Amino acid sequence: MTHRTRFASLAMLGIGLLLAPAASLGAQEFKIVAHAATDVGDLSAATAARIFLKQDKKFPSGSVATPVDQAKTVAVRGTFTREIHSRSVSAVETYWQQQLFSGRDTPPESKAGDNDVLAFVKSTPGAIGYVSAGATVPAGVKVITLK
Repeated sequence: MTHRTRFASLAMLGIGLLLAPAASLGAQEFKIVAHAATDVGDLSAATAARIFLKQDKKFPSGSVATPVDQAKTVAVRGTFTREIHSRSVSAVETYWQQQLFSGRDTPPESKAGDNDVLAFVKSTPGAIGYVSAGATVPAGVKVITLK
C-alpha cells in the first residue's frame, strides 16, 4: 500500500467515524455521566461521538467539554464504542493514532474503570465520561440522557 493510499484510507476512516450513525440505543449497557454543574441534560449520539472524538470541544450549550475514556480492555468501552461510534475499539484507536501522527489532537484521558471515571468526572468541571449501566452514580455527577 502506498503512502497516498494509506493516507486516503485513514482519512476515510475519520470521515466515517464522524458521519456514522449510532447503532440502536435501545437497551443501553452504559450510562453517560457528566460533572453535576455541566449545563447539559441530554445529547444526541452523534454529538456524544463528536465530543468523545474531540471533534467538538464544547457542549451544545457552549461550555467546554472534557471527555474521559475507559481503558481499552474494559468491557464497557467496547460496548460504548460500538453504540456511539459504530466502530470497534481498534478502529477508534487507529483514529487517535492518525490524530497524534498529524499533530491534531491527543485522545481523552483513559481511566481503569467505573470508579476512576466517576471520581474524575466528579472532580473535573466540564468532564463527561461513561460507566457500566449498573454503576452507582454519586452526588456531584449526573447522568446524561441520549436522545
